[in-house]
Amino acid sequence: MIRINLLPVRASKKRETVRQQVSILVLSVIGVLVVGVSMYGLLSAKVTNAKQQIESSENDLKSLKSKIGAIDNIKKLQAEVKKKLDVLSQLRKAKTGPAARLAALSDAVPEKLWLTKYVESGNSVSISGVALNEELIAAFMKNLQNSGSFANIELQITEQTDVSGVKAKRFDLGMVIKS
Repeated sequence: MIRINLLPVRASKKRETVRQQVSILVLSVIGVLVVGVSMYGLLSAKVTNAKQQIESSENDLKSLKSKIGAIDNIKKLQAEVKKKLDVLSQLRKAKTGPAARLAALSDAVPEKLWLTKYVESGNSVSISGVALNEELIAAFMKNLQNSGSFANIELQITEQTDVSGVKAKRFDLGMVIKS
């Protein structure tokens, strides 16, 4: 009987298989580590980028909040001005009586026409004055009619007079107060 000793061959094959398996394990671990480190690097870069974007967005948000605050202040000021203008317009609309009539009278007087007398009794008004010519008196009467405060404006008297050496026209007007 012939015996063949295969033990050293088996042992050497076993060692080589173990070596291959250990080298595959080491290479696999190294590969996993390389992939893990590269993934960590990518993720840390993304996190850093996201933090920078968040910081940038927060700065933008702060600047926008300050602008919004300024806009709110402007809106408050605008609302205050609007309230004041509304009060003024209400006062102008509510303005009646002698103040309104005298304001209309003052607006109606043309240049080179002077009023010397204003008398109010009830609804009737009498005005006397001096003008350089008849055209100014006619313009004054038209202005009074257009003012809306007076009606039935009539020229009662017009006569020539001398004022400091200048020939002028003295006049008297009668009218009714519109209500």
